[in-house]
Amino acid sequence: MPEPDLPPTIFHMLERNVGKKIRVIIDPAYGFEGTLAAVTHEPSGIWLSDAEAIVLRSTIAQPIPQVASREERSELFLHLNSVQRIEVLHATVPRR
Repeated sequence: MPEPDLPPTIFHMLERNVGKKIRVIIDPAYGFEGTLAAVTHEPSGIWLSDAEAIVLRSTIAQPIPQVASREERSELFLHLNSVQRIEVLHATVPRR
């Protein structure tokens, strides 16, 4: 009996991005950037390597939060209960 196609879980979506650079927002003004190294189920969380703590700022003139400062970190575990948003960062190619 074939299994029905189930939608991918958050773990499947995260596992597809292992090795890519991501930004993890903890609260509207604070987060982390780094390379997604691993995804764990128990406890549910992610491991970042080459991580940096970032402070985000927005203004009335520029309402989309921008990175205001960075601080080097090493390896870091983040529990998914404390994460508001995860963004996959793509390398930009300079235009000519």
